[in-house]
Amino acid sequence: MTNSPTINGHNIPERIRMLRRDHRGYPVPWFVHWDANDQPDFRIVGAGKVEYAITQHVCWICGGPLARNKAFVIGPMCAVNRISAEPPSHRSCSIFAAEVCPFLTKPNMRRNTKDMPAEVVEPGGKMLLHNPGVVCVWVTREFRLMPVDNGMLFRVGDPIEVRWLCQGKPATRGEVVHAMDRGLPILIDEAKEDSDEAVQALLQAVNRVRQYLPSGGHDGEPGAAAKRPPERAKEKAA
Repeated sequence: MTNSPTINGHNIPERIRMLRRDHRGYPVPWFVHWDANDQPDFRIVGAGKVEYAITQHVCWICGGPLARNKAFVIGPMCAVNRISAEPPSHRSCSIFAAEVCPFLTKPNMRRNTKDMPAEVVEPGGKMLLHNPGVVCVWVTREFRLMPVDNGMLFRVGDPIEVRWLCQGKPATRGEVVHAMDRGLPILIDEAKEDSDEAVQALLQAVNRVRQYLPSGGHDGEPGAAAKRPPERAKEKAA
């Protein structure tokens, strides 16, 4: 598999074929840190990679120059609030990553923090640590930088294409709704700590993202149970 042009039946984009591979034959994304033993640590972003990707306009996954369209590989909650913790990539690179990346394609996989170097800097913003089980490839022509206390976030613009995947295959509407309903209570609790207006803004964001969900099926709507928190919040205040 080391030099195979495919992984799990998916053709490797030519840009990604140029990358070094690990012992399994998986291409190592451009942003990944290589340790002192010249081994990739997929958990860690290489020093200076975020800044370089932003200033030089290169793909987060292959390191090649970006064109007009930018793709973000994000989770369902990031699709709701339109925030990414990582810079954009090529569309083809993003789709391939969503199809074959072990963490993105295996819902039961957990983040490995064992023996994490002490000097590692966490991504900007507040990350939800659970594996959502579905991933979104959000293609847009615009985004803007959002400096935060612990780094940088990326606010993505309106999409020209949205793809949802689950276990490396196109996700159903039910799978996406289920994933969103797992994460929404966390966002709602945070919004309630802020204000009723923050809760209402979150619910509006949920309504806005519905148009980008997979079509078909009768699996309910994301946030259906979340419409009650504002009422509970008002009752508590009363």
